[in-house]
Amino acid sequence: MNLLSSTSIFSFFTLLSRVLGYLRDFFIAIFLGASIFADAFFVAFRLPNTFRRLFAEGTFNAAFVPSYTSEKLESKKKGQIFANSVFNLLLLVLVILVTIVEIFTPFFVYIIAPGFIENKIKFDLAVEFTRITFPFLLFVSLSSFFSGILNSNNKFGAAAAAPIILNIILIFSIIISYYKGFNIAKQLSYGVTLAGVLQLIFLINIASKFYKPEINFNLKISNKVKFFFKKLLPSIFSSGVTQINILVGTIIASFQTGAVSYLYYADRIYQINLAIAGIAVGTVSLPALSKAFKIKDLSKVSSIQNKSIELSLLFSIPASIGLVIAAEEIVSALFGYGSFTTKDIEMTSMALMFFGYGVVAFALIKILANFFFARNNTKTPFYISTFVVVLNILISVIFFNSLGFIIIPIATSISTWVGIIVYVYLLDHDHILILQKKLYYNILKILISSIIMFFVLKLGLEKYSNYLEYEYTYKSVYLISIVGFAGAVYLLSCYLFGLLKIKNFKTN
Repeated sequence: MNLLSSTSIFSFFTLLSRVLGYLRDFFIAIFLGASIFADAFFVAFRLPNTFRRLFAEGTFNAAFVPSYTSEKLESKKKGQIFANSVFNLLLLVLVILVTIVEIFTPFFVYIIAPGFIENKIKFDLAVEFTRITFPFLLFVSLSSFFSGILNSNNKFGAAAAAPIILNIILIFSIIISYYKGFNIAKQLSYGVTLAGVLQLIFLINIASKFYKPEINFNLKISNKVKFFFKKLLPSIFSSGVTQINILVGTIIASFQTGAVSYLYYADRIYQINLAIAGIAVGTVSLPALSKAFKIKDLSKVSSIQNKSIELSLLFSIPASIGLVIAAEEIVSALFGYGSFTTKDIEMTSMALMFFGYGVVAFALIKILANFFFARNNTKTPFYISTFVVVLNILISVIFFNSLGFIIIPIATSISTWVGIIVYVYLLDHDHILILQKKLYYNILKILISSIIMFFVLKLGLEKYSNYLEYEYTYKSVYLISIVGFAGAVYLLSCYLFGLLKIKNFKTN
């Protein structure tokens, strides 16, 4: 397997999904802005969407892939039995969970957005929309199971492409609602659940070549399946630490008008890079890393570790620089239309800039967690993630009154960087992290290329600043041109340094 090639396939579909996701949010920003309808929908969508990210974006894989791979290596029949047991138990648990949330929706909305209780209209809207969207959790979690089956067989394209369905459905929901005069936020909520059903059907069909589910609720659970579910909860918490931090941020931000929307829009922008630098690299490398640990091939383990880190930094360092220095221009070009005011741009860009400082850490934490997951160790990442989340909450709560919602992206970035330091220390202490000298030289090359890109981007933003102002109609065209040129310079520099050779990322 070639890590760069597989990551490129995964990244292509993921990037396409994120672009469509931006288009979706572009329409939401135009028609809903940062209104109470937007806040209510974002809270309703945040709960199942957080679970989607926790399950779909590598977290479910972190627990499932090593166990399923281990069973398959013994025999195909054992792999089938294990997968069936996990599928049936997962289905049962999800049905119970969704039923409970549907009954006690007001309680769950109060937990995730306690600040809404002061505005009855906003709170009632959030409850209504959450009841409509929450079944999405059932379908998307089962979709993650089938994605895990595909990823275990080194098939990454379909799993990455599935979220495209969600964005297409939501875009059509907005357009149809606008022309028919429907409540846009409410129709978006229905669209979320419909998309979940279609995603599941799509993945079941693609995965049928490797696995066909058999529904059989057998209460007798094997020790291996018990071990998997014992790993799953710590895996969800540890691999999804960034998403949990954002969820915590949403809860705190609900006490400030418009803050939930500001954080949502900022989150959508930096997630585009995180999808490639963290999720794609982590998802693609985990099956190969699990197999290498299983057969105790330390040379291959070291190779995959170093290539994963290098590839993650190759994508995340320039993105971090770009988000920090061009946050306002990016937000204005992407969302600065219709109901999205100059104040909305200012608030969202501040959040984006501080998220930008943490992008490298957000990506790396997914890669480093894999080094434990591949060894079937989910406890250590769980303890680290608990520490990171607690630190994030403490910083956010202590400074929220004085700094407002902006402390949330600051706290998220700081706590995640602290988590990276802890990960590196423990991995080194346990002799799990086997770094090569070549990695340090390549990181230096990435930094030099990023600095060159920084000056090119800065010069472009200053030279064409008049064309990037809020009132200018074609500001997005100019921004894309400037960023595209700076990105091309970066890639050329990396190529000349020898960083983009496909053979450098072979894992076998």
